[in-house]
Parts: sequence; C-alpha cells; structure tokens
Amino acid sequence: MRWRNLLSTPPMTRVAVVAPQSYLRQVLVRVADAGVIEFERTLAPGDAATGEAARRLRRSADPAGPARLAVDGPNLDRWEQAGRTDLLAGEAELAGYCAEAVTRGNVAALLGWAPSDRVSAVAARLADVGGAVAPLPSPRGIQPPTATAPGTVRAELSPLVSTYTTVPYADVDPTVLAGLAYVVMFGAMFGDVGHGALLVLGALLIRRGRPQWLAKLQTYWRFIAGAGLSSLLFGLLYGECFGPTGLVPTLWLAPAEHPVPLLLAGVGLGAVLLAGAYALGTVNRIRESGWLVALTAPSGLAGSALSLAAGLAVLSWYLSVEWLVPVAGLLALTSLVLVFTGLLAEAGGGASGVAQALIETFDVVIRLGSNTVSFARLAAFGLTHAVLSGIVWAATAGLWQRGAAGAVAAVIVFTTGNALAFSLEALVAGVQALRLEYYELFSRVFQRQGRPFRPWHVPTETIGEASCSPG
Repeated sequence: MRWRNLLSTPPMTRVAVVAPQSYLRQVLVRVADAGVIEFERTLAPGDAATGEAARRLRRSADPAGPARLAVDGPNLDRWEQAGRTDLLAGEAELAGYCAEAVTRGNVAALLGWAPSDRVSAVAARLADVGGAVAPLPSPRGIQPPTATAPGTVRAELSPLVSTYTTVPYADVDPTVLAGLAYVVMFGAMFGDVGHGALLVLGALLIRRGRPQWLAKLQTYWRFIAGAGLSSLLFGLLYGECFGPTGLVPTLWLAPAEHPVPLLLAGVGLGAVLLAGAYALGTVNRIRESGWLVALTAPSGLAGSALSLAAGLAVLSWYLSVEWLVPVAGLLALTSLVLVFTGLLAEAGGGASGVAQALIETFDVVIRLGSNTVSFARLAAFGLTHAVLSGIVWAATAGLWQRGAAGAVAAVIVFTTGNALAFSLEALVAGVQALRLEYYELFSRVFQRQGRPFRPWHVPTETIGEASCSPG
C-alpha cells in the first residue's frame, strides 16, 4: 500500500558481486557507474590505497577532481602526463576494492548492500561482462544501511530528519509526518494571510529559479510553499492580514484579544503532536526490541499510557466528568510501574539500581509535563507576531490621517515594519518549530542511530586508449 511506503525505508538486500578474476575490473566499472551497491569495507582506506594509481596520485602536483573511471582500461602513464588526476583517483578507488575481494581459485567476490528493487537491473548489467549479483540472507545482528526513499516530496523533506539522525532501518520513517508537523507549527507561530501569501509567492519564484541567488533552494520550494499555506490558514483563523487590518474575517480568535485561550490551544496542539510521537515511538520499540521492551519503555507503551492518563485528567477537569479521574489515576499508576520496571532492568537491580530507577521515573514524569507545556510557545510566538504586526498597523493608521506627508510616512512605516516583522518572525518561527520537532517529538520517536546508505558511484568515461598498466 502506498501509505505504508510513505512510512518505511526502502527495503535493502545483502548481495555478493561475483566475477572471474580476469573480468573483475570490467565488472566493478559497471558497478561504479550504476551507483546502487555499497560494498562492505574490510580494510582502512589508507591500507587499501597502495596501488600504482594511488602512488601516482599522491605524487601528482595537480589537485584531484571528482573521480572518474575509464571504461577501456587503465593507461596510468598517459593520464599522469596529461594531468588526469580524476582518472587516477577513480582507478585508485577501484584498486582498493579489488584488494578487498575474496578470491577462490579464479573467482572473486565482494559483499555489499543494494536496494531490493535495483538488484535485478544491476545483475542484468553485469551479466554482459561475466559478472553476477547473488542475493544473500541478512545476517543477524547487522543493521542494513538506510537508503533515501524515492519521491520528490520525501527527498525535499529528508534533510529535516537526516539533520537530527539517520532513520534506523527497522524504524518507521517519519519524514512526511515530520514535514506536516513542522509546517503546522510554523503556521501557528507565523499566522498572517499577507505574510503567508508572500511566502507562497517566494516559493513559486524559487521554483522558477528567480532570483538566481535563491536557485539553490529550488529543491525545497514545495516545503516553503507548505509553510506559507499553513501561515495563510492560521492567519484566517486569527483574522490577521499584515496585522489586524480588517482585510480578512476572524474565523476563530484574535491572538491579542484572547491570549489565554490561545496558549491553552497551543498546549492542546502540542499534546496531539506528542501523542503521535509516542505512537511512532511505540512502533519503533516493537520493531527494534520486541513487545517486552516496548511495554516498559518511556518512549513506548508505558510512556504512551502515561501521556494518555494526563490527557484524561485534563479532560475530566475541563468537562467536569468525575468518573474519569480514577480511570486516569489507575492508568497513570500502571504506566509508572511499567516505566520503573523497565528502568530497573536497565540499571541492573540492587539498591543503587532502585534509586536510579526511581530518579529516572520521576524525570520521565517531569519531562512529560515540561515537554507538553513547551508547546505553549506555539501560541506565545503567534501572539508576538500578532502584536508586532498590530503595532505597525496602529502606527500606519495614525500617520495616514495627517495629510499627504503623513500618508507617505504611513506607506514607509507599513512597508518597513512588515518587512522587519516578516524577517524576524519567520526566522524565530522556523527555529522554534525545528526545536520542538527535535527535542519534544524526535526524542520519543528515535532511540537508535541508523547507518546511511552510501553506494559506490564513480562516473565512467570512454578514453579510446588503454594499456596494461596495473591500477
């Protein structure tokens, strides 16, 4: 199902690239050109780079550019004379892999990983030069590398997650959900129809490559547009369009007039986001270590139950439903016992282990409360944005009534003030949304570090001349 693909890393297959020794170079050249296999290294890079190409590269006065491989075969003398350090670098890399190949008689093999959907294609490509790709079972205790998921949207959003960590292969990939959470939090803090529309316009200009100095952001134009649309929608809820100008109706509440309900709404939104993080964390603990660990983990079922108990307690107070109080208390007690049990098992038992588990259990409770309240900043910075825009609008309206000179001054104040408010608040909202994403949400989703998939990729080039100089 497509929704499952959005929440999982691409499946990987452990493979062996096998070739006759006499054809090993030709096979590896095609592997490098395909760029879909990551070989397992058994030697340190310095130990592997002892071939003739590596020695010539080290003594060359020309800096080595991006490595390339010659399809025809090595001609080290000619490349050295011509200053083709890129070809020398490629040949040195290839020689390093050849040195790590396992040989049996006339057959050589290298172990590695490849995306499962690319194995058959690369196998067909190697068959023409006598090579083969043999799928192997994944060994226990070895985590496959995590590849970047295909798809334009996921590629744009992947830096949001990869900056924090590499998603472990067994875990749920939260890239799309993290992107949605980010734009919602950004919009809550930057809620203004006019400013959001400017962000969307900027995203469309970036998509067209204009202005040129913003072309490097072209890959992320959808992400920027999403943040702008979210800001625009929250601006409609707040009744803000370049401040309280009255250009749009207030569909929910005006931040400056109702700060307390806004703060409570921010905390409520944070509780919903935390519940989603706990759900993903629980799934990840099950996938990583099984149901027993997930049952007692603070970021698993036990932590989820504690968060639910807190939510039920608040709901019972808000709705004045008394029977929810004992339910919330029983659920909280059960979850605390489970958390304590898991932490005690990690501490190793004994008096010191009990003391450590008690302190850490108390810390879990405190962090749950502080992390939930931390989402009040969604409202606080949204209120700050509204107040700044309101000050600019009040000054503009006051100057507008003072004749022609006042009107000119009003235009200057309105333009400059909104530019400053836009720049300052966009930066603050962007940083604060990232902070909430990483410290409050990702800290529950991830407990392990993944290993990024780094396939060996060197472009090839047909030179036309070759000799038997060894690489």
